Amino acid sequence: MCPKIMVVDDEPDTIDLIKLILESEDIEVVGANSGFECLESIEEERPDAILLDIMMPDMNGWETFHKIKEKEPVLPVAMLTVKSQEFDKMLGLHVLKADDYITKPFSRKELIKRTKELLEMKLQ
Repeated sequence: MCPKIMVVDDEPDTIDLIKLILESEDIEVVGANSGFECLESIEEERPDAILLDIMMPDMNGWETFHKIKEKEPVLPVAMLTVKSQEFDKMLGLHVLKADDYITKPFSRKELIKRTKELLEMKLQ
């Protein structure tokens, strides 16, 4: 059985790109277009990890992150964002305790490597 990643992003093209890259590595990808959609489908989909955009309308990634961790505290979540300043990374990783912080644009190789590392967290 292949691992499953949920990608939460308000840009369908981003979800499609990640799906194309990760499915070539035998990682199943399910998409959610908003934080609300993620929270509604997380129980049904049972992802092994989540890639979560920060800048989304209605419910931003940080709000979504906190709600995910309330329900599923051990589920690995990586923030996926264009916010690449060192301050933003430090805030995400050390203050808010995201499991990883991946900046856009990312390379195919980097996305695969970081996603596999995220999935390994689930096994620990």
